[in-house]
This record gives sequence, structure tokens and C-alpha cells, in this order.
Amino acid sequence: MEATTSTSTGEDGSSMLRRWVVSYTGMSTDNIKGLILALSSSIFIGASFIVKKKGLKKAGASGVRAGVGGYSYLYEPLWWVGMITMIVGEVANFAAYAFAPAILVTPLGALSIIISAVLAHIILREKLHIFGILGCALCVVGSTTIVLHAPQERQIESVAEVWDLATEPGFLLYAGIVLAAVIVLIYNFVPQYGQTHIMVYIGVCSLVGSISVMSVKALGIALKLTFSGMNQLIYPQTWIFTLIVGTCVITQMNYLNKALDTFNTAVVSPIYYTMFTSLTILASVIMFKDWDRQNPTQIVTEMCGFVTILSGTFLLHKTKDMPADGLTTSLSFRLPKYSDENGEGIPLRSQDSFRAPSP
Repeated sequence: MEATTSTSTGEDGSSMLRRWVVSYTGMSTDNIKGLILALSSSIFIGASFIVKKKGLKKAGASGVRAGVGGYSYLYEPLWWVGMITMIVGEVANFAAYAFAPAILVTPLGALSIIISAVLAHIILREKLHIFGILGCALCVVGSTTIVLHAPQERQIESVAEVWDLATEPGFLLYAGIVLAAVIVLIYNFVPQYGQTHIMVYIGVCSLVGSISVMSVKALGIALKLTFSGMNQLIYPQTWIFTLIVGTCVITQMNYLNKALDTFNTAVVSPIYYTMFTSLTILASVIMFKDWDRQNPTQIVTEMCGFVTILSGTFLLHKTKDMPADGLTTSLSFRLPKYSDENGEGIPLRSQDSFRAPSP
């Protein structure tokens, strides 16, 4: 009886191990390529912020600072190195969407925050305290959870197939709601509340951004198929997606710049990341039906990973300028303040927005 039990247990154990290995190595080749590209993108983009800031500081020491309207940084080679690094990162991010689902690629953007924070601690001597380290750890844990449970990329043979997905009733309804919401925000809320409510500008950016990512993914798939020998440039759908990408990116960048110019970056970044990533995942689930290829356990695990990343991102930004002895002050319920590079307190709004207009 004991031998039988032992054998049965051994078979069950080996079966569980085989299932675990199959599950672990079940990530498709395309998903692995998308993962590597997304990680490379985070490294390049995270590093670019530090290199650009070094270039801005160097240019500001010998000319008019960018923060007060100067453009001397355009003559600084180090700033251009940072700009080129960011472009390389964005190209890698664009390519990642051609191989992996948005639910895998988009949340990994939080890793660029970690890269930036760690390099700022090493290169710029900006102290990364215990809460910052905890925020980084949460982002890593959440990202790992999503990577291990991400759905397989949908097999698509032509850009016309992507167009069919984009014109299904479910996604058309989502796109219609997004378009209506953006029009209402731009024409009704931006003139009245844009300068006082941070969610107005970020709402426009995030809503448009979710459509932008779907179009970027469609265009990336078209280019991937073209490079593999199946020319997709002959289809009008490819150029329609290109036009949508251009329109969405211009709109998105316009209102993101308005948000950054009006409100503190330390407040804009985590809120924008949360809304943009959430809406992008929702759009991807509707259009590409990512969750149809997963069981409820995988879906819940992915959502837990996403919430973990959000927690880490907020913790990292919320406490990034907290002094070592400022724990009590930072945990109070007063309006948080952050310090700029000159050590001046910066409230929720940018200081420029409080200045009276010149006579």
C-alpha cells in the first residue's frame, strides 16, 4: 500500500512538474521577442532622462536654462545623446507591440521609472531612500507576474485581419465613446478647467493614447509582415492606421505638454501612467480579445500584477523627494510638496501657473 501510494505521489509530482515547465516555457517566440524589446525600451528611455538632464545642467551652466525659456541645450552634444537614446527606446517600444500583446508591453513601461531612479541615485547623486527601493521592488514583482501570465500573441496573417478586429461592434463602440469623451473634454472642459484640474489634460492624453497604441500595434504588425515577405503596404488599411497614429500622437503630445507645463511632473507622471495603461489594456482586451485565450486565474493574476506595479509607481513618485528624516511630514495628509533641483518647494501646480500675467 505504501509503495503504491509513493508511486502515485511520484507520478502526481512529476506530472505537476511537467505542467509547470510547460506553463513556464509556454511563452511564444513572439512574446519573448516583444518582452526583450520592451525591456530594452525601458532601459533606453530610463537612461535617456538622466543623460538629457546632465546635458541640460551642463548647458544651463554656460547659457540660459531651459526652465526659463533658454535653448542653449540644443548646442549641447550630451543632450542630443540623451534625445537619440530616447528615440531608440521609443522605436524598440514600437517594435515590441508588433510581437507581443499590449497587456504585456504597456505595463513594462514602469521599468523605465526604475532605471531612471537608480541611475539618478548613482550618477546625479539623487538619494534613493528605503521607500524608493520598495517602490522599485514592487514594480519588478508586478512586471514579473504579468510576464509569466501574459496571453499568447494572436496569430495575424494580414493587416486586413487587424482592420476586421478594429471594425467589430465592440471596439467601434469603445472608439466612439473615446472620441465623444475627447471632444467634450477639449471643447467644454479644457477652456474652463484645464488650468485647475489635472484630470482634464491627462484624460485627453490617456483616452487618445489608448487608440494610439492600438493603431501602433496594427502598423507594427503590418511592417513585421512586410519585412517577412508579405507586403502590407499595398493595402489602404495600413495607411489609414498610419494616419490615425499620426493624428493621435500629435494630439496626445500636445495635451501632455500642457499638463506638464501646468502641473508638477511628479504628480502628472504617475496619474498619466495609471490612466494610460488602464485604458490601453481595456482597449486591447476589447479589440484583440486577449482574455478570451486565458482562464480566470490568469486574468486575476495579471490584474494583481498590474495593481502591484501601480502601487510601486505611486510609492516611488510620492516619496521620491522625501528627505531621510521627513517620514512624519511625508505621511501627513497635507498637500505634498516636491523639491526642484534648486531646492525650492513645488506644490501640486507648477509655480508658473500662479504668476500674475504681465501688464
